[in-house]
Amino acid sequence: MNLLFRLAYKGTRYGGFQVQPNAPTVCAAFQDALQAVTGTRPDVKGCSRTDAGVHALDFALNLRYDGPIPPQKLVLALNAHLPPDIRVKSARPVPEDFHARYAAHAKTYCYRIRNSAIDDPFDLDTCWRTAGRLDLAAMQAAAAQFVGTHDFLALCAAGSGPAAHGDTVRTITRCTVEQSGEVLTITVTADGYLYNMVRILAGTLVEAGRCKISPCDIDTILQSRDRRRAGPTLPARGLFLARVDYPPEALGAPQ
Repeated sequence: MNLLFRLAYKGTRYGGFQVQPNAPTVCAAFQDALQAVTGTRPDVKGCSRTDAGVHALDFALNLRYDGPIPPQKLVLALNAHLPPDIRVKSARPVPEDFHARYAAHAKTYCYRIRNSAIDDPFDLDTCWRTAGRLDLAAMQAAAAQFVGTHDFLALCAAGSGPAAHGDTVRTITRCTVEQSGEVLTITVTADGYLYNMVRILAGTLVEAGRCKISPCDIDTILQSRDRRRAGPTLPARGLFLARVDYPPEALGAPQ
């Protein structure tokens, strides 16, 4: 059967999700656990690669499974063999043609910023800190300008495949900034992303919060298609893949 797994992981120790020859990865750890439980190491289709140090609250992957262990018990068995910073949350059968990456119609990322002169020892690996007051209202106004269908080349790291082929138009349906105490959370939902797009978007919003960019400059930055006009690429540690959405027909009958 084709199984869809949902994972949560802290990406600090890993070189991203995708298997790499020179770094531990989330996918390799998952496949190690699967091999320990089932004796097999099938090919895994992930919903995203995720960069080194990026975290996930709801990562999706699918694979072919023909073993005797029911999906619900497979979750518990895998977690018994996974390191504590990776957890399988659920598993369910999906249609044969389901692909975790290509079936997704939206993904939501969050970027967490601690606006303080002092680090918090409890979120050093999951939050980027900056001193100096950030103007929340300016960041919120700038965030609203990203909503819609735009060419996001200005928010794309140089050398990416989509940029080289001119495939840089994406649709953002939500872009918000919320504050709780010293922590600001940027939340972005889109139908797809360019390389480092959310980290550059977050860096651009920080520049708006520092009053170095005006919210009305966002449209000009996007139209310029010039990476140099946007803000810096913020560190990976503040970024989370928060949710992956699939249309009901892609998932098949409710489980």
